Amino acid sequence: MILDLFRLDGRTAIVTGASRGLGAAMADALEEAGARVVRTSSASDNLADRAAVASLLDRAGDADILVNNAGIIRRADLLDYSDADWDEVIEVNLRSVFALSRAFARRLVERKRGGRIINIASMLSFQGGIRVVAYTAAKSGILGLTRALANELAPHGINVNAIAPGYMATDNTQALRDDPSRSRDILARIPASRWGTPDDLKGAVVFLASPASSYVHATTLTVDGGWLAR
Repeated sequence: MILDLFRLDGRTAIVTGASRGLGAAMADALEEAGARVVRTSSASDNLADRAAVASLLDRAGDADILVNNAGIIRRADLLDYSDADWDEVIEVNLRSVFALSRAFARRLVERKRGGRIINIASMLSFQGGIRVVAYTAAKSGILGLTRALANELAPHGINVNAIAPGYMATDNTQALRDDPSRSRDILARIPASRWGTPDDLKGAVVFLASPASSYVHATTLTVDGGWLAR
């Protein structure tokens, strides 16, 4: 049966930044599909600490699926953007994704076992944005990192892909939604005529984590209500 290809029974998934929002919804979806899910609570509590990677993987045991969702955002005009904010965003949103993916992949290769790495990109992987220079740089890096990892890991049976959410109703977009002008302009460009919700990512993450996507590599799946088509 085709639906059996979407089952994750017997799999273990790690979802970073899964305490709320997009991460919580994706973790719930993986559990609903049958996986055991190990959740990290937030970006700053786990991944800014470089020593946390090994302990996270040890806690997860023989994990098959990694969802790199944890991320932070710092908003400021370019001329006022601080080095500290730049360093923190790049550390959590890009460098930690590389470090965790590398460590996770090493364990899969040592066990001669395939798996899935799913990175969370953004509309700003494709666009420049305003007042979010570090976030845009990091998310653009995620797009390239996904492709580079896929090229090297596909021969080991490890699929590396990404999901690029559109404008979602989460904490990261609260400032935009609270600005009547910006919110109106954003909604006017979305063909679906609404902000996305965390539940909108459930199908995408289960697909990319499951056997149904076994021949899908280096793809960034946009879940954006049609934003990029405008």
